[in-house]
Amino acid sequence: MANPQNATLSRNAKAAQTQTNSMAIIAPIAGWFLPGLGHFIQRRWIRGLLLMAAIFTMFFAGLAMQGKVYSFNTGDLLDILGFIGDIGAGALYFVARMMDWGGGNIHRAVADYGTKYIVVAGLLNIIAAVDAHHIAIGKKQ
Repeated sequence: MANPQNATLSRNAKAAQTQTNSMAIIAPIAGWFLPGLGHFIQRRWIRGLLLMAAIFTMFFAGLAMQGKVYSFNTGDLLDILGFIGDIGAGALYFVARMMDWGGGNIHRAVADYGTKYIVVAGLLNIIAAVDAHHIAIGKKQ
């Protein structure tokens, strides 16, 4: 005879697993789109806030230094890699492209540093999204 308590435990375990599986998909996508959001939806407030502050600061500092925001280009390998790094910033990248920010200023040496700040902000956001995924699957606290 089936034990009703075991059936309830099994249903609860399945519900928890389904919630974890959906969070494992939602958290990294949300975290990529808006830096820190993947951690916020998992109630990791301090980590999310620190990541958001770091990524926003680096991205906008790069723009303030007149760094270049790469667009999609299949010509030069370094442009392709720069684009991949930039698109890692999610919504920040799309806002910068829509507002026509990040044209780059080749006459200023500091603009090259700004370009690197923008790329690194995107790469840090990708790492943050992976971190949100690892938290969601229970691999990390």
